[in-house]
Amino acid sequence: MGAHMKTTIDISDDLFLRSKRIARERGVTLRELFTEGLVTVVDKCSAKPSPRVKAVTFKGRGLAPEFKNAPWGAIRNAAYEEHGA
Repeated sequence: MGAHMKTTIDISDDLFLRSKRIARERGVTLRELFTEGLVTVVDKCSAKPSPRVKAVTFKGRGLAPEFKNAPWGAIRNAAYEEHGA
């Protein structure tokens, strides 16, 4: 990750004690645990949101009665019937 910078942060006693316990259980240092947590938050905040896809719908009443229980092949053939397919 490159060079390191030493800094001081203030956190609640409860958060410190819980962090210390988790670090001990995972067999890592507090520094490693804090770094992992910060990386997770920074990556999440830096990620571009997924583009929203607009739903495309058509007004109508669904399939014509003759196609209500028809197999896909029959529907496809009817759709391309006058288009030389």
